[in-house]
Amino acid sequence: MPFVIETFDKPDHQAVRQAHRPAHLEFLQAHQHLLLACGAKLHDDGQDLGGGLYLVDLETREQAQAFIEADPFHQAQLFDKVSITRWRKAYLAGECCL
Repeated sequence: MPFVIETFDKPDHQAVRQAHRPAHLEFLQAHQHLLLACGAKLHDDGQDLGGGLYLVDLETREQAQAFIEADPFHQAQLFDKVSITRWRKAYLAGECCL
């Protein structure tokens, strides 16, 4: 069963996010087989809100924790808070998964 990982950046850490973004994108590419979806959270005007959302196809909370801890953003201590929640796929890409 997949997990939702939501991250919240520390205040005033946009420079840290930008500095580590290339390594973060490489990490995502290397782990794309685990990603159901992911992306940055944005303000309504499209500006970076400071955090992200990952839907990862992993079996355990420990695997989800290890995944986010391996992300270069986490290793750069960008995050103020990380939330990991187990998720049931009801619909994904317009298809029923129940």
